[in-house]
Order: sequence, then C-alpha cells, then structure tokens
Amino acid sequence: MLFNSIDFAIFFPIIFILYWFVINKKLKYQNLLILTASYIFYGWWDWRFLSLIFFSSIVDYCVGLRLNKIDDKKKRKILLAISLLANLGLLGFFKYYNFFIHSLVDSFAVMGITLHKSSLNIILPVGISFYTFQTLSYTIDIYRKKLKPTKDIIAFFAFVSFFPQLVAGPIERAKNLLPQFMRTRSFVYEDAKDGLRHVLWGLFKKIVIADTCAIYADKIFSTYDTANGSMLVIGILCFAVQIYSDFSGYSDIAIGTARLLGFNIMRNFAYPYFSRDIAEFWRRWHISLSTWFRDYVYIPMGGSRCSKLLRIRNIIITFTVSGLWHGANWTFVAWGFLNGIYYIPIMLLNKQKSHSDQVAEGKLFPNIREIIQLASTFFLTLIAWVFFRAPNIETAFLYLNRMFSKTLFTWPRLEPDFIWLLILPIIEWFQRDKLHPLQIDKLHISLRACIYLVLAMLILFYCDRNNQAFIYFQF
Repeated sequence: MLFNSIDFAIFFPIIFILYWFVINKKLKYQNLLILTASYIFYGWWDWRFLSLIFFSSIVDYCVGLRLNKIDDKKKRKILLAISLLANLGLLGFFKYYNFFIHSLVDSFAVMGITLHKSSLNIILPVGISFYTFQTLSYTIDIYRKKLKPTKDIIAFFAFVSFFPQLVAGPIERAKNLLPQFMRTRSFVYEDAKDGLRHVLWGLFKKIVIADTCAIYADKIFSTYDTANGSMLVIGILCFAVQIYSDFSGYSDIAIGTARLLGFNIMRNFAYPYFSRDIAEFWRRWHISLSTWFRDYVYIPMGGSRCSKLLRIRNIIITFTVSGLWHGANWTFVAWGFLNGIYYIPIMLLNKQKSHSDQVAEGKLFPNIREIIQLASTFFLTLIAWVFFRAPNIETAFLYLNRMFSKTLFTWPRLEPDFIWLLILPIIEWFQRDKLHPLQIDKLHISLRACIYLVLAMLILFYCDRNNQAFIYFQF
C-alpha cells in the first residue's frame, strides 16, 4: 500500500477513528489494532511475504528473551548468531542471491573458466532491508546489555511491523520506539496538527517534486549518449532532487502518520544539501541508516579508536557495505566506496564534527567561504549520484565522460517543470532552522491556510500525471 494512493487515503482514516474513538485508552487493543493494520498494510502488496516479517519477529522475540536469562558468553554468542543468520540469511537470499551468482560466474569467466548461471526468479520483498535491521538492532542491544527484552509479544510484533515506517524507514531503535508501545497514549492536538503538516509537506515533495523530477531524470539518463553535457547536468540535478524529495517525503509522511497515532519517530533528513562537507552530509542524510552503520558496523570494528590505517579500513568497509545495502548492483557498491573516499580526508584531519552548527546561522545568506563549501560538497554528491542512478558502472563513467565534454558549455533545453529545482531549495533555505518547512505558526492564520490550500491543490493537480512508487521500496 502506497502513502500516495487512494487505498491509503481510505485505510488510514479508518484506523485513526478506531484507534482514538473506539478503543481509546485500551493500550493492549490499540497495539493489537496497530499490529493488525500493519500486517494489512504490508500484505496489501503481497500477502505471501507476511511470513517473512513474522519469522523475523518471532526469532528475535525468542532470542531476546533467552539472552536475558543467560550469562554464559558462549551461549549468548550462539543466540546472537542465530538472530544474525536468520535475518541476514533472509536478506541475503532475497536481495543478493542472483547478484552473487552472476558476479561469481563473471569472475571465473575472466580466468577463462565457464560456469553455468543458476538464477532464480526471486521477488524482493518490500521493506526487508528496513525491518531486518530494526529487529537486528533489538537483539544486538540486548546482547550488549543495553536493553531489556519485552515479554509483550503483541507490542514487540507491532514495533517491528509499525506501518508508518515499515517499508522505507526511518529504521527505529527499540530503545526509542518500543517503550512507546508500553505506555498509554493520549491524543494531543498540537502533535496531531504537526503530524498533518508533516504529511502534507511529504506528499508535496513526493507527488509534485520527486515524481516530476523523475520524468526528466529517467528521460535524460536513458538518452545520455546523445544528450549535451549541459543536459546531463540537468539530468543529475533532477535525480538529486528526486531521490531527496522522494525519500525525505516518505520519511515526513511516516513521521506525520506516527504522530497522528501518538508516536514520535526519529527525524531522518535534516536539509542534507546544505552541508559544508561530506561528514556533515552524512549526519543529515538518511540519519537512521547512517547511525545504524556507525553503531553496529563502524564502532565494533574499532571506529576511530585505532591507527590511521585501520580507521581508513573501517570507513571504507562501512560506506561500501552501506552502498551494498541499497541494492544488488556494483553501482551501489561504487557509490558507497566513493563516499568513503570522500570521507577519509575529513577523518584524517579530525574534522568530522567541524560543522555541527547551522550553515549561515542567524544570517540571510552564507558568506563566500560557506558558498564554496556548500558548492563543493554538493558537486561531490552529484558525482556520486551518477553511480547510484546508472544501471551499471560502464554507463556511469560514460555519462560522466560525456557530461564533462565540450558540450557542457552549450545552452540546455529548459522545461517549465525545472522551476522545482529552484523552488524546493529556496523554501528549505529560509526554513532550515525548522524541523520541517511547514512550521509556520508565526504567520497569520489566513496566510497559513492559503499555503496549505496551495500545496493541497498542487498535490491534486500533479497526482493525475505523477504516480510512481517510492524509490526506496526497491531497497
């Protein structure tokens, strides 16, 4: 079920009414309703894959309870291994089986050895990368004795399958979200109002901006071999805006719908394109995944508490695995590796947190130094996005080669819809000190109403011509 669908527009109000007006203040029934709604929400796509999320949930629920009762280190490691094998085994089979088989065959072909491919027609279950990481963090935190397991199986299953963030995040930690299933929730008007604004802004970014940019990004990338370099720049700009608006739009809707049900889930994007270096970008982009890899991959390998050579190794491995998490294609591996290369100089100079404040804080415009920092960081990000978007490594290099040819200095063919490439960053720049751009309580109520109305009308207008699934559903 898509957030930007008629199905969800009918589904969520029914759940909302049942949740607050029929079983209000009955915590166990509220959790059971969320669990039921989440399984309906997920099963709407393909009911067969409900067995996967059920399996992942029951394994980590049981492993968590056993870990809490056992002190023997060897037995605890065995239990952790069961959780890792169960979750990563599912993820590996459904997401990477064909990728590794094809890569193995290609590797032997280079050495002159012919192997027969044994591909399977495997459908990638929506959201599997997200809920497996969510359940894994629960088990790992219990293993590390940073978290106590819950005996409430309904609350735990609802936590794993919580439909607002089930299929594309944010990837929530049990220590933040699970306790919210354990306490009575009350309807708070201000939270609900802010939740609706989150949803409105998320739908605007997805339907109006992301899906519009997707049309041009797809068209330009499919004709890159005949397009001018200037148009290829427009193409990657369109994709950069598309993937940001699409993914952050989903996160905004997820945060908003969760808030309407009395839950607070973590912020996943913090205006990442206003970053002054790559380290700041990764503190602002897909925050839930970045912090997951930091806590469960980078730090366990030694993090920054080791020699420079090992720190470089840790950075490269973390970013490369992060790239592979996004999909079974060498382009994602290259994208992750390239971001790791970008990060190394910052790490070696110990400047990972040198930009912890807001850019041009308290000022209308950035200074010259900040403009250079913003532009250079955005440029590096765009180069990496070429690898992320291209169907294969060869195409990515060909795209970049043609983009930087002499045709780069020709005038591009402009379309009216390209205006969104300017409007979105302008809006976000002036609201960059807010959690989201629709925090406009200081404006007069009539002006606020006009803004909401214009956004709603734009969404209705564009929803007829734009109707694409969220990009991160494929991850």
